[in-house]
Amino acid sequence: MRTFNLSDIELTKYLFFTGKGGVGKTSIACATAVGLADNGKKILLISTDPASNLQDVFNQTLNGHGTDIQEVPGLTVVNLDPEQAAAEYRESVIAPFRGKLPDSVIQNMEEQLSGSCTVEIAAFNQFSDFITNADKAKEYDHIIFDTAPTGHTLRMLQLPSAWSTFISESTHGASCLGQLSGLEERKGIYKQAVETLSDANATRLVLVSRPEIAPLKEAARSSHELQLLGINNQLLVINGLLLQLDEADSVSKQIYDRQQTALKQTPAELLDYPSYSVPLRSYNLSNIANIRRMLYDDNLTDNADYQRITDAKGIDELVNDLYQSGKRVVFTMGKGGVGKTTLATEIALKLTKLGAKVHLTTTDPANHLNYNLAVQAGITVSRIDEAEVLEAYKNEVRSKAAETMTAEDMEYIEEDLRSPCTQEIAVFRAFAEIVDKAENEIVVIDTAPTGHTLLLLDATESYHKEVQRTHGDSPASVRKLLPRLRNQQETEVVIVTLPEATPVFEAERLQKDLQRAGINNKWWVVNACLSLTDTENSFLRAKAQNELTWIKKVEELSKGNAALIAWKNN
Repeated sequence: MRTFNLSDIELTKYLFFTGKGGVGKTSIACATAVGLADNGKKILLISTDPASNLQDVFNQTLNGHGTDIQEVPGLTVVNLDPEQAAAEYRESVIAPFRGKLPDSVIQNMEEQLSGSCTVEIAAFNQFSDFITNADKAKEYDHIIFDTAPTGHTLRMLQLPSAWSTFISESTHGASCLGQLSGLEERKGIYKQAVETLSDANATRLVLVSRPEIAPLKEAARSSHELQLLGINNQLLVINGLLLQLDEADSVSKQIYDRQQTALKQTPAELLDYPSYSVPLRSYNLSNIANIRRMLYDDNLTDNADYQRITDAKGIDELVNDLYQSGKRVVFTMGKGGVGKTTLATEIALKLTKLGAKVHLTTTDPANHLNYNLAVQAGITVSRIDEAEVLEAYKNEVRSKAAETMTAEDMEYIEEDLRSPCTQEIAVFRAFAEIVDKAENEIVVIDTAPTGHTLLLLDATESYHKEVQRTHGDSPASVRKLLPRLRNQQETEVVIVTLPEATPVFEAERLQKDLQRAGINNKWWVVNACLSLTDTENSFLRAKAQNELTWIKKVEELSKGNAALIAWKNN
């Protein structure tokens, strides 16, 4: 695998960087933009990442129109705020109906338009103007987008039927289609944008991953989705490859071995594309100087004053609090790859040791060892087959929708059923049934629904009460569970994150999402902390030092209720 070097790569007019949260796509997009500008090119960098910290990186105020970067001649940065765009878009759709429809219907519309799909569509709405702008194409040598649209969003925008008519008549209860209301007049622009995206001479898609199994699988899934749309001009960048192996240091040896094992298991879909690597860096990529050298070097400084963390709260404090406060339902919540499944198992084992009767339920089929330990400890274990419950839910929605919808409208249903929200709703319904049967146990669940999904289920229920429609009804178990989740005496959502910028920003958004849904969250867990290990590797010690900023931020967000877990090879 070659090192990511700008002079070795065939670059097109448009470059899109995409990947799972936390893999470093913003850093690599910035390093590419700065490197090309330093080589005399005129560059437009556009970020649609809600967790963007570009203002800090470039140390100046940015906006959605374009700001010239003083320290990088030739570079202009546009920092689109998709959350703000989504809020404006949401209000533009709903405003005509305020005062004319019942409050419960307005509430339903608001929630339909509050999910991740809305944010993505609002972002695409904005940057489609840039990708179809002929003046911008002439002015800049390269236009770089940080965070590409998913295949799901692009397919949804390509669907042929009249969106507004469909949406106004839809009652099937699925999750993404409401986001399309009000976009009818932009269909021509979207068509042009999608054509540009699929033109190999104009566009290159850069899939960013870490040398870890979960991000590589996510990159493969994105790659496949985009291939289906004819977007085949792709390349893979593996970010964060450990080169400073110290055989005498067990932590660095374990990290190195784990990375190499993951790379050997790279999904077949990615093997056909050119692949490059960027070394793991010891420094935070939070200023221009560090972005500038990210692709080239790592000037390691001696951290003689570094002290590992020794006084942090641990899992025992968290579990004791759950037990003593009498919680009945415990969710571990966080983005993929932060370790919530392993944590859920550990919480269940520790609660059992304290004398509680525990039911552990999960959607992760891979963690057999932990399950065996749980069963041996007397814990009731149930596993939800995600694919099975999703297909059952899809079939239920299809059969109800088919009673009233045309074949053309069913296309929408099929696309909507591919959305992340649909999967979340299907799994949550299965969880609700388990919790409903487990009245006399503490139920520990390793995948929590987002606040949006909960509010969507709730709003849909209210809507149905108002208009007496039958499609997509929530089962009784879900209706019972929603108020239970809002009862902080009974329920705790443990937010799990990593000591890095993007996972912490994403966890902060999850916290706000839960607050919006009226769900209590007291405890946070910061997983995989190098700063709790006894590594003597100077490179890893520098990384550990840089974790402290993010651990401090979590301490603030959790009001001091943060449990830290040391990095370990699991």
